[in-house]
Amino acid sequence: MHTKEDFIQHIKENEGIIYKVARLYTNSAEDLEDVYQEIVYQLWKSYPSFKANSKMSTWMYRVALNTAISHLKKEKKKGTRVSIDNFLSNKLDELDTVMEERITLLYAHIKKLSIVEKGIILLHLEGKNYDEIAAITGFTKTNIGTRLGRIKQKLKSQIKK
Repeated sequence: MHTKEDFIQHIKENEGIIYKVARLYTNSAEDLEDVYQEIVYQLWKSYPSFKANSKMSTWMYRVALNTAISHLKKEKKKGTRVSIDNFLSNKLDELDTVMEERITLLYAHIKKLSIVEKGIILLHLEGKNYDEIAAITGFTKTNIGTRLGRIKQKLKSQIKK
């Protein structure tokens, strides 16, 4: 039986998953908050149907990615917005450590990837193995390996420029 308390506990334990997915598919703090809330809402709506055929984190990744992708598609239909957050974050990055600058650079290049590529590289950066990524995305393990190799190569060439 899935109780409200169990759900809250799972959200607390896996909050990083939700935040990382939301951050990857948004460009402003407002959108990040909206997507985060939408992911939690979608998790709550589908929580009673979770059958534990996979790990809780795998299921949460799948719901989070699908929700974020849906949000991104809706946003693209609305048109392009320019966010002052990017300008402000660039100013703050100057004060950050070298590691923070590298992470910011990596996320900037990851945001340029396709929707599917973003999801795969995020899962890889989270330490998920090919089997787990395949279970979350629905691709085969071999396909994940191929795609991941191409994504890494693409990121390397983008960052070198």
